[in-house]
Amino acid sequence: MAGPGGAALDELSRNFTYGAPGAGNGSLSGAWYRRNQFHLFGVLLAVLGNLVISISLNIQKYSHLQLAHQEHSRPFFRSLLWWGGALLMALGETGNFAAYGFAPITLIAPLGCMSVAGSAFISAMFLKENLRASDVLGMTLAFAGSYLLVNFAPNISQAISARTVQYYFVGWQFLIYVILEILIFCILLYFYKRKGMKHIVILLTLVALLASLTVISVKAVSGMIAFSVTDTMQLTYPIFYIMLIIMIASCVFQVKFLNQATNLYSTATVVPINHIFFTTSAIIAGIVFYKEFLGAAFLAMFIYFFGCFLSFLGVLLVTRNREKEHLPQSYIDLGNIPGKQTLDKIQPDSNGLSCGTLPDGSDSTKSQSGEKKEV
Repeated sequence: MAGPGGAALDELSRNFTYGAPGAGNGSLSGAWYRRNQFHLFGVLLAVLGNLVISISLNIQKYSHLQLAHQEHSRPFFRSLLWWGGALLMALGETGNFAAYGFAPITLIAPLGCMSVAGSAFISAMFLKENLRASDVLGMTLAFAGSYLLVNFAPNISQAISARTVQYYFVGWQFLIYVILEILIFCILLYFYKRKGMKHIVILLTLVALLASLTVISVKAVSGMIAFSVTDTMQLTYPIFYIMLIIMIASCVFQVKFLNQATNLYSTATVVPINHIFFTTSAIIAGIVFYKEFLGAAFLAMFIYFFGCFLSFLGVLLVTRNREKEHLPQSYIDLGNIPGKQTLDKIQPDSNGLSCGTLPDGSDSTKSQSGEKKEV
């Protein structure tokens, strides 16, 4: 009589196939092609979701620009345009969430580069921002890398049921992975909290460690929901709610550390590093927990990681020096003025036609008026 572990292993073997099956088994062949269609559907959901996120970011950016040019400024959350962008953002994230239920993590996570590349293209078309040569090259590399990712990602056919998640959850590979992750997280948190080390690598590594748990739980929750719709109900198992709690908690703390990174560093610095760290941690999580590279050919793996490298390079080129182009000229350099003790730069007067006042002008005026009174 097989125990619960044996039952889970039997169900896992039924829900797990690699590559294209032989033509002799018609039912297995039909199941493989259905899984392949699910992969394509997941890819389409991820691509459309990232493009919708790009549109939403530019809509919110346009809303902020409109509010900044108004005579009487008002909070951004009172703008209908901003709320429209927020709704589109939620719609795009929902598409990404659903995509994990139909395709492997190693296929969906790297497609986040489409959001960065799409945002740069849309802002150049509709917000009339400069489209640099590095932007065109970066978008080309991102699209080329995405093409290689889609075509050479592990062709794994896996139905995520509650028993499958339970089997992976108590596996020794995942237990060792979680222990190592907790140790690294505690060490980095100690340096961040106790030693005051707020380097961007430390902050975004904390985000990436949490993100690995996020993608594992997101795929588990999304996969069990998809399995409930297409096959049998899975939402009555306790593992579903355990994964749901892990997903919510990891997302909350992930956003907390990411906000701290954006407060300390520019967005142009945070976005590419966070994309690289997040994608790397998601790929490792998919390999360890869901065994997505099991049985993959070496050449396919090499081309897949080369596609990841191209997408990383594309994101770096698109975000490189982007914020420096929009820095306002807040100060005017007047050089040395004979007989005046000045700073190198002075603040221009925005309310008048003059270039501004000298920082020590008031003191010098007072001293001159005092001398006149004494005379």
